[in-house]
Amino acid sequence: MGYQCRSNVELQQLVDEAKKFTVKGKVANYIPALEKANPGDLSVAIYYPDGKRYCAGDVSVKMTLQSISKVLTLAMVLMEKGEDYVFSFVGKEPTGDPFNSIAKLETNKPSKPLNPMINAGALTVTHMVSGDNVNERLKRILYFIRELTQNPIIDFNEAVASSEYNTADLNRSLSYFLKQHHNVINEDVEDLIELYSKQCAIEMDSQDLARIGCVLAMNGKDQLTGKQIIPGDIARICKTFMVTCGMYNASGEFAINVGIPAKSGVSGGIMGAVPGKCGIGIYGAALDEKGNSVAGVKLLEMMAKKYSLSMFNT
Repeated sequence: MGYQCRSNVELQQLVDEAKKFTVKGKVANYIPALEKANPGDLSVAIYYPDGKRYCAGDVSVKMTLQSISKVLTLAMVLMEKGEDYVFSFVGKEPTGDPFNSIAKLETNKPSKPLNPMINAGALTVTHMVSGDNVNERLKRILYFIRELTQNPIIDFNEAVASSEYNTADLNRSLSYFLKQHHNVINEDVEDLIELYSKQCAIEMDSQDLARIGCVLAMNGKDQLTGKQIIPGDIARICKTFMVTCGMYNASGEFAINVGIPAKSGVSGGIMGAVPGKCGIGIYGAALDEKGNSVAGVKLLEMMAKKYSLSMFNT
């Protein structure tokens, strides 16, 4: 039977074992700024509702959220616009296609993204963030994330954002397709790409990521401050998408091997939210062929077994 982590030393032993798998992956290279990451990096933090936290590896190394940010902007727009509005523009179904694919947009009728975790769906959701300009909308996203982490200095990495913006031709194509089919309305595509690039480039360490995971794990409530940051129903929706779509097109395999709501990003980050138990933040830059941290996934498999984390355990 599993139990809580009891020490940083115990967690470090798991990191040391999982770190052997970093050689099986490669850092993302289609965004030039991400290619500078150290493929051997691996860190993890666990955050419990009572404020206890354990960490191992170099947790001071920061990562950009990349696709992990999709969960957070989804929570924001659901809080602001409501379920009926949001899901009239984006679906709820998983896909076996790559996260940046345009194929289903062309074949589905109506032509709306299958879910908010693929790029087309995330662009649609980011388009819904309210504000008069890119800077105002970005400030709202940052305010929300700073509240979730209780870290007032979280910001975006300008070099990564610029690198993403300059290489975002596929996302531009998706955005123009979405605009043609009225999923993106009355917005300049370049403004949307700028906001989305900066959203994905928001930067934090594993401990910040674990704290966000813990808020989601506790149904949107920060147990230390007592504040309900995300309504329970919206936290449930976000966690459900994390289970069904959070690990790109390896989500089914991950659900079997690990069994927790999780969202990965191509920077190598993984955010886990173990319902009612804890939040997990992982950073390991070397990716597998699906775009997930190869050592990070292995580490989560070890943790799930040791601490009985799977939500499917009876």
